[in-house]
Amino acid sequence: MLDIQLLNKQFIAGKWIDGQSSKTLKDLNPYNGELITEFKMASTDDVDQAYQAAQDAMEEWNQINAYKQRDILENAVKYIEEHEEDIANIIIDELGGTRLKAAFEIGLVKNMIKEAATFPLKKEGKILPSVEDGKENRLYRLPAGVVGVISPFNFPFFLSIKSIAPALGAGNGVVLKAHEETPIVGGTLIAKIFEEAGVPKGLFNVIVTDIKEIGDSFVEHTIPRIISFTGSTAVGRHIAQVAAKNFKKPLLELGGNSAFIVLDDADIDYAVNAAAFSRFTHQGQICMSANRVMVHESIYDEFVSKFKEKIASLKTGDPRDPDTVIGPVVNEGAAQNLERLIEKGIEQGATAVLKGNISGNMVEPTILADVTTDMDVAQEEMFGPVVGVMKFKTDEEAIQIANDAQFGLSGAVHTADGERGVQLAKQVQTGMIHVNDITINDEPIVAFGGEKQSGIGRLNGEWSLEEFTTLKWISINHGQRQLPY
Repeated sequence: MLDIQLLNKQFIAGKWIDGQSSKTLKDLNPYNGELITEFKMASTDDVDQAYQAAQDAMEEWNQINAYKQRDILENAVKYIEEHEEDIANIIIDELGGTRLKAAFEIGLVKNMIKEAATFPLKKEGKILPSVEDGKENRLYRLPAGVVGVISPFNFPFFLSIKSIAPALGAGNGVVLKAHEETPIVGGTLIAKIFEEAGVPKGLFNVIVTDIKEIGDSFVEHTIPRIISFTGSTAVGRHIAQVAAKNFKKPLLELGGNSAFIVLDDADIDYAVNAAAFSRFTHQGQICMSANRVMVHESIYDEFVSKFKEKIASLKTGDPRDPDTVIGPVVNEGAAQNLERLIEKGIEQGATAVLKGNISGNMVEPTILADVTTDMDVAQEEMFGPVVGVMKFKTDEEAIQIANDAQFGLSGAVHTADGERGVQLAKQVQTGMIHVNDITINDEPIVAFGGEKQSGIGRLNGEWSLEEFTTLKWISINHGQRQLPY
């Protein structure tokens, strides 16, 4: 059994230790406010030790046979499967995730690690011809170097693993900074999994702290070559600037404002169900969540009526109850921001066809109809169980409305004519969009990433392998080159 009280330490150089900061971090259950555990925070010295350990362990890791590396990573999947119920309970308690959300996230994690376990066998190089006689050009695919990963709070288990496992599979050392709201699920739980899997000591490290304690030291440190960040666009912009200034590659998965487009020939009942899942899964706290539901004017009233009925039926409450669909948002500040956005939307002319109560961290679902592009609720990412419904007349107008946003992460188009949907989808400025499906999609071998202010880079499958490796050109002259002097 996984004991959550044994996961309240830093994990540095293969050792479970207290952080050197004088400050503590209280890890609270977002549903009932109960104290889960406390951490002694990491200091900048802990950050330095973690990066040094990751760099030192890389040599040992890359001397291990590629097939053995694969086996070690696969051991992580086995450990997760053996402790799946315990992990689900930790996700419920620390994140306020429902049982459905916990199972969904664990499934994503297992598939991602399975894909990353193939990376040691895929680091292929090339031999290329040369313009010079007797010369051979070789390209070696090598680990990029130590990777710093900064974890989010919403899907911290999966979105941390999404970078960690491929980085390890590509031969790199990793240091993870867990989000202070989810230090176990997005941090020390992962350390325990890879420790038990047999990853060399020091190759993977976890620090638990906050930015007030360590400043930009996690990004500025001289050792990491890549900083992989998942979170808000505002923070991502700062991290990208600091990383670039220090000649590190930023990989950024940032905010979203996904459009869920329902065309005039769509199956309305299916579209309603897909829109509900796309918006309200994990309380809408997913970067791919449908923020704007756009419906053709000919079916708008029917859709809104059925959508209201559907959402009103979703149970809000204790995430441990298997019937609960909507649990708490991450903290009271997030709830207050959602309340502000709802009131602002109504003030700007939106109609609250369903308006839920807000108490503490609990936000009941709200549907704002008659939303227009100039409203804050159409332009800001509403990270919670609140959705705006918009009306359009033509496919061209739908595309225009969808593109009137600073983000471009995911989306969906619903129509009876799949090819019509694809042609429309091609014109929406987003990294990912799905025809007759939900906006929340992530598959381990398909390129994942956003356009505009939704991020930089692509992860998953061969794209992760490309991002976490570098190419080194080594040439061999088998004769002697004729030199001009």
